[in-house]
Amino acid sequence: MASAKQQGTELLATADVVVGGDRPHDIRVHDDRFWGRVLGDRELGLGEAYQDGWWDADRLDEFLVRVFTADLRAAIRPSPSLVWNVLRGRIVNRQTTSQAVRNAQAHYDIGNDLYLRMLGDEMVYSCAHWKDADDLASAQAAKLDLVCRKLGLEPGMRVLDIGCGWGAFARHASANHGVHVTGISPAGEQVDEARRRAGNLSVEFHQQDYRDVEGEFDRIVSIGMMEHVGPRNFGTFFDRCRDLLVPDGLMLHHTIGSNESKDNTDAWFDRYIFPGGVVPSLHQIAGASQPHWTVEDVQNLGPDYDRTLLAWHDNIEARWHEIPDYDERFRRTWRYYLLSSAASFRVRNLQVFQVVFRRTVRVSPRYDAAR
Repeated sequence: MASAKQQGTELLATADVVVGGDRPHDIRVHDDRFWGRVLGDRELGLGEAYQDGWWDADRLDEFLVRVFTADLRAAIRPSPSLVWNVLRGRIVNRQTTSQAVRNAQAHYDIGNDLYLRMLGDEMVYSCAHWKDADDLASAQAAKLDLVCRKLGLEPGMRVLDIGCGWGAFARHASANHGVHVTGISPAGEQVDEARRRAGNLSVEFHQQDYRDVEGEFDRIVSIGMMEHVGPRNFGTFFDRCRDLLVPDGLMLHHTIGSNESKDNTDAWFDRYIFPGGVVPSLHQIAGASQPHWTVEDVQNLGPDYDRTLLAWHDNIEARWHEIPDYDERFRRTWRYYLLSSAASFRVRNLQVFQVVFRRTVRVSPRYDAAR
């Protein structure tokens, strides 16, 4: 029977990856326990072995592009821990109100010093729009303006920003379109920083779950939030938005999207990056919005996220010396997160959807999407 090393080497060869090769996408294995770990725990083992320094590649993203393209994952049987990860998503609601707080804090409250250096001055933590932009700041401003134009913002409107992050959209919309924005997030450090940056703008921020919001709004937006709702809660999410939006209002959700409907996420990402998160498919979004919402417009910005993630990676690598409180294992974890995500968007396993909705309470005027 072939050894784990032989099996793994042969499997990588089918993806044109050479162990010890000199191409950027080839890998170097520093610990032979790597082979058993990957063949035992597949994507979870591959990520954990990288965190522990058992292997490297000059271009981690390009190595993973080849692994994803060849679908090597399908050639390895899932371990009990991977099977449990799938089953748990089917039987447990991991985005209850209380759990959502813990999930958000596990990712977003790990240090604003990290996110500032990675994201840039405005701290926009979502896919940028690179069509007419040459740098990250311009691309993020273009994305925020695109969202504002799709929502048709007008002075005096009341806007609810679900999952407001550090307040970048709220500040942009208030400063450039004269609207009042209420931003909510379950992550306390985000809300504190958003309030600190608010200045004299007509914005307010609350540490709050979307299920607890009260009031009435002319527009609703969420940017990078639906990934944290969970399929078991999509119906509740859309119903709550309907309760909060005026009858003739518009709503836009900007979300990472999957090519297939799932109720669980990659086991490594679930354990180390986004606990409880599930990337929705368009099928799940459209199904959950029935029959009370009309889909007015859908745009896919997926390819732009590859470039965004590489920009974040370059930012944090260049400024890592400024944040000494994070150890080397965390640095490798974060690098794997950013570059494996970039690879997923590069091979089009993941998308970014902007979906504009209108309530189906009456016949609505024709909607012209701002591109």
